[in-house]
Amino acid sequence: MHQAVLLQEVIDSLDIKSYDTVVDVTFGGGGHSRAVCEKLSSNGVLVAIDTDLQALETHRKSFGGYGAKVHFVHSNFRNLDIVLRNLGIKKVNKFIFDLGFSSTQLEESGGGLSFKKNEPLLMTLTDSMTKDTLTAKRIVNEWSVEQIETIIRGYGEESFSKRIAKGIVDARKDKEIETTDDLRKIILNSTPAWYQHRKIDPSTKTFQALRIAVNDEIETVKEGLEKAFSFLSSGGRIAVITFHSIEDRAVKRMFREWKNMDLGTQEPKKPIIPSRDEIKENHRARSAKLRTFIKKI
Repeated sequence: MHQAVLLQEVIDSLDIKSYDTVVDVTFGGGGHSRAVCEKLSSNGVLVAIDTDLQALETHRKSFGGYGAKVHFVHSNFRNLDIVLRNLGIKKVNKFIFDLGFSSTQLEESGGGLSFKKNEPLLMTLTDSMTKDTLTAKRIVNEWSVEQIETIIRGYGEESFSKRIAKGIVDARKDKEIETTDDLRKIILNSTPAWYQHRKIDPSTKTFQALRIAVNDEIETVKEGLEKAFSFLSSGGRIAVITFHSIEDRAVKRMFREWKNMDLGTQEPKKPIIPSRDEIKENHRARSAKLRTFIKKI
């Protein structure tokens, strides 16, 4: 069962009014959206966006009892401007960006998002694959050792990026790397024994790096935030939950630029992190950080 991370903290940070127009750009399991709908009246509007059509269809019926007008949209938040224009929405009071993956997405994607299941090494979030679609399989089998090392070091902050990249290139000479198990074995063979007995699994950072590269996640976040800000009303708020330092730095940098341009402030100044109780209940929350930007009135 998916648990929405920092649920109450997000709702408190957004200070939702009953008449607000709220956009949840990463609907996922619908946890944040449900909490938003509980705050909205019949004058309020929720727009729920997700790249995962199944997630939207699965939870759509459970939103029938709320008074607010709810729109479900299958899209990437990179297309936020198009989505809102198509709905005839000119201004938004509150945005939610939850940049983590739901447990359902990780466990049931079938595309290799998790190293805990042996699946095809895809990692793409697109529903419509073509021969030109970038996948993790293409990266590990076709890209140079330097390119692979750069991705693993830059997007995964992996200490053994050079050894893992070399291990990948050496392994593919004998056999194409096709599955998550194939890649995981290479990572284990390329890292020291002590590295494999820590709290964080040795595959975590490499899988994260490949997923970010395949889906162009950092640029997507920047683009999505810029488009959200262009629709944000005066006094409106954007709440962003990140789960790793690379994404958090991108969000922090953008918020700082907006503040320096006198466009608003981040409140509170430091990110909010989950309580010990939440981390105990939901281990995936351990690395979460919530930042909220308030647009100047």
